[in-house]
Amino acid sequence: MTHLQEASVRRGSDGEVNLALLTDGLRAEREQGITIDVAYRFFATPRRSFIIADTPGHEQYTRNMVTGASTADLSLILVDARKGLLEQTRRHAYIASLLRIPHVVLCINKMDLVGHDEAIFDTLVAEFEDWAARLELGELTCVPISALRGDNVVERSDHMPWYEGPTLLHYLEHVHVAADRDMHHARLPVQWVIRPERGGEDYRGYAGRVAGGVFRPGDEVAVLPGGARAEIAAIETFDGPLEQAFPPLSVSVRLREALDLGRGDLLCHPDSQPTVARELEADICWMTDAPLRAGGRYLIKHATRTVRAAVGELRWRADVTSLERHPAEALGLNDIGRVQLRLGAPLAFDAYATNRATGSFIVIDEATNETAGAGMIA
Repeated sequence: MTHLQEASVRRGSDGEVNLALLTDGLRAEREQGITIDVAYRFFATPRRSFIIADTPGHEQYTRNMVTGASTADLSLILVDARKGLLEQTRRHAYIASLLRIPHVVLCINKMDLVGHDEAIFDTLVAEFEDWAARLELGELTCVPISALRGDNVVERSDHMPWYEGPTLLHYLEHVHVAADRDMHHARLPVQWVIRPERGGEDYRGYAGRVAGGVFRPGDEVAVLPGGARAEIAAIETFDGPLEQAFPPLSVSVRLREALDLGRGDLLCHPDSQPTVARELEADICWMTDAPLRAGGRYLIKHATRTVRAAVGELRWRADVTSLERHPAEALGLNDIGRVQLRLGAPLAFDAYATNRATGSFIVIDEATNETAGAGMIA
């Protein structure tokens, strides 16, 4: 933290540090004491580097939370020990489940204000686990903390000897996230075709970020949505050739066969191909004032491919707090619901539960070019 940042988070005559001000950077956030936009902060320990995405909890800013949580490896859900589980706690858990965040940490905060009572902690954990049983939630860890004084945040608290689990930082430093990526289905969306002249040789490389599985020179690959097949001649980076490429490496792949492919195509192993179709169903979080209705026409940006799409049927709208599904004529701002889409061209995709990269997309308003929604393929 820089001296300027440190000065901005001190308050009062005693200069007490209020770390909430580190992420609440907007004037409206500081005046109202709430989080409105997503704030990203970076820090590192000797073991690992971190990016914090501080997302809003209020229902009015559901779209902002979805934006911040969409790329998260782990979700921290804060509960005030005095107030217990609130509506927004359930909303946060639902969104973490919807976005398939692999690891969830329930932090029961302000334990100092309830006398560090083990019974209160156990009651809140049991209540949350009962709620989480109705969701497809990732690995759940529960930690009692007092953030103001740092109890069980970095060092173990002497006030809660009954807690035998890890401190929050210890868990964050040691949680295993590499295995959360899809290593079973090889996927490389082509972002760019590299064609410089190299000493008279006609070089052609297909550059992109590996979204799943492992690619090696000599592997046969299928090119979708067309279906052509070729053999990998080499995998290269700026630093030189690689013997294998896996998520989230950005690489350039050279093929032995000369094929006509470009941005938007997808390389995969022939024996584990994604679905190629002109229709799909997805859970969509709607992010703009103009509602989503049947018959609406938009652009769908999926990986590196953009296609036109028409809204077919609205299956249902989700009540985030009760988990009930209601019939819907439209999705309004911050609504989440299941939608059928008809695509103007074939798309190669996976279910979001299988691969978060090839199972997600954004909806773009053709008239304004604004992001109107975020989708997770069912």
